[in-house]
Amino acid sequence: MPQFISLILISSFYIFAGVMHFRNPKFFLKITPPWVPAPERVNLLVGAIEIILGVALWIPVLQSYAAIGIIAILIAVFPANIYHFQKAREKKKQLLATIIRLPVQGLLIWWAYGFV
Repeated sequence: MPQFISLILISSFYIFAGVMHFRNPKFFLKITPPWVPAPERVNLLVGAIEIILGVALWIPVLQSYAAIGIIAILIAVFPANIYHFQKAREKKKQLLATIIRLPVQGLLIWWAYGFV
C-alpha cells in the first residue's frame, strides 16, 4: 500500500509540474538560465516530458524507464535551480525557498529511484 500511495503522489507531482509549464510558463522562463537555447520551446518540452513520465509511471512495462527519465530530467534542470538560487541571492528574495530546493532535488531523485 505505501508503494501505491507513493506512485499516486509522484505521478501526480510530475503531471502537475508538467501542466504548470504550459499554464504558467513565465515562472519557468524566469528561472531558465540565459544559456538555454530557445527557452520557450525548452520549457514546453520539459513540461510535456514531465507529463509523459508521470503517466508512464502507471504502465508496468514502462515504470522503470519513466523513473529513469524522471531522474534524468531532475539532473537536467538542476542548473536552473542553481540559477534561480543565484538570482534570489542577488535580489535578496526567496533565498530560503531556493536554497532548500537544491537538496530537495536529491530527495526527488531518491524517490524516483524507488520505481526503477
